[in-house]
Amino acid sequence: MHAIREALAAVRRAPLLTGLSAGMVALALYVVGLFGLATYNLHQALTRVEERVEVVAYVRDDARDEEISMAEQDLLAMEEVEQIRFISKEEALLAAREDLPEFEDLFTGMDVNPLPASLEIVLRPGFRTPDVVARVANRLSVYPFVEDVRYGQEWVDRLYLLQRIGAMATMFLGGAFALVAGLIIGTAIRIAIFARREEIYIMRLVGATNGFIRRPFLLEGGLTGLLGGILAAAFTFGSYLVVSRAVFQLDWMPLDWILMGIVAGALFGVIASAFAVRKYLREV
Repeated sequence: MHAIREALAAVRRAPLLTGLSAGMVALALYVVGLFGLATYNLHQALTRVEERVEVVAYVRDDARDEEISMAEQDLLAMEEVEQIRFISKEEALLAAREDLPEFEDLFTGMDVNPLPASLEIVLRPGFRTPDVVARVANRLSVYPFVEDVRYGQEWVDRLYLLQRIGAMATMFLGGAFALVAGLIIGTAIRIAIFARREEIYIMRLVGATNGFIRRPFLLEGGLTGLLGGILAAAFTFGSYLVVSRAVFQLDWMPLDWILMGIVAGALFGVIASAFAVRKYLREV
């Protein structure tokens, strides 16, 4: 209780210094928040594109229903396959008319439907890598009633490459931003404690233990970091609203990401305070 009272009293005694420290923490975490927002939206965009990855097998006109049914059962037994859709020649023609209305006259004037039936293979999440897609495509090509198999190999390879680049960029740039944020937060907390170095000196003179001296400063640092984390979340949300309304619609980050950022601010504050207090305790 003493540590809590002292921490709150310190905040009341120097609200400007506490506000400046919290502001520096907020700005540091705001940069991390913007990067997190960009990273999350990139991940969502790649996920939406990845959901469209599928393998299409074009079926010969003389294929028997029994052959197609047995192939479907065989493919569904593969752990990579989530769903199989059979598209008849009539359904393929109807879809072509809807997707290509500019060729409506061409489709209407034909006596024979030139479009083949097909099997559309939908893969499970986590199994949409180039190797898995190629393996399923090769499995389809062995059936005698399959005329051709398409899955856009070059497109799938580029999608997977973008995912790997995004993951590496998130790891390295996110770590760099977090390190910079930690340094800024540490500097802010050290400035606050430096302004109260005489108080530390007096407490040592009256016989206070290191733990007794350290606890209020740790709580104060945690409160400052917590306030900075909340402000950073508010700034990030404001930027999200501005971009979504003025430029293009973004997806807001999950709640656990926001809570992690706020908690990280509090932890940074405690850790920075611990190092700063330790330094001054050594000097006095």
